Amino acid sequence: MLENWFKTTILMAAIVALFGMMGAALGGQSGMLLALLFAGGMNIWAYWFSDQAVLRMYNAREVDESSAPQFYRMVRELSRNAGLPMPRVYVIDEDQPNAFATGRNPAHAAVAATTGIMRVLSERELRGVMAHELAHVRHRDTLISTISATIAGAISSIAQFGMLFGGGHNGEERNVHPVVAILIMIVAPVAAALIQMAISRSREFEADRGGAEISRDPQALAAALDKIHRYAQGLPMPTAEQHPETAQMMIINPLSADGIKSLFSTHPATEERVARLMAMARGVA
Repeated sequence: MLENWFKTTILMAAIVALFGMMGAALGGQSGMLLALLFAGGMNIWAYWFSDQAVLRMYNAREVDESSAPQFYRMVRELSRNAGLPMPRVYVIDEDQPNAFATGRNPAHAAVAATTGIMRVLSERELRGVMAHELAHVRHRDTLISTISATIAGAISSIAQFGMLFGGGHNGEERNVHPVVAILIMIVAPVAAALIQMAISRSREFEADRGGAEISRDPQALAAALDKIHRYAQGLPMPTAEQHPETAQMMIINPLSADGIKSLFSTHPATEERVARLMAMARGVA
């Protein structure tokens, strides 16, 4: 676990460094300083508010025991199994089966599931999915994922701005050749996507293992992952397509497999995840 945290810290530092590099391309030393200050400010904002921003982005509606009794009680039981406080529970009106967790710590966590996932999964499989999300909460992955999504989105926005204006100035001197600046604007979002991918993939395996332990049913989570993967391929999620930086928060990659997006999947292969869970089930048995 400590090794994962160390790797994640290094990767998050690399994202902030990308901010500085882009700032230098746009405005020299002063641009780099402003970009680093902006990255620091965004980290502070993301720490306190990014969970609510993501939930609003997906039009998630909070539910309780009276509005979604079976689902709410399931999350409450699994939270007790995990030794966690009861998180806020949300439902997203989307056909694609998917789910995610967010929040800066276990005391301020939220879990969200789509209406699609509730339709296509059995109760046992849904338990496995929500246990996976609670494992993210227990491992404190939710803070890392929301911060990385926020900063990666900002890098893409700044890159689009930079493409319009090219390199920056520092006094009377142009400090970066315009062609170099444009190359940086192209490369930085790709690098941010690769860093997000590295952060997410290692944590998905750990959450699968943790979810199987919380639900005490690795086979159910394996069956759920296989089913979600097959359904999600044919059902687009428009919000995720508009905000691809949030894809790494989901239990299964929500983005269409067409084009360049397929090269930057933030999730490990579903087949490998299922194989690991089935091996875990054989070990338990």
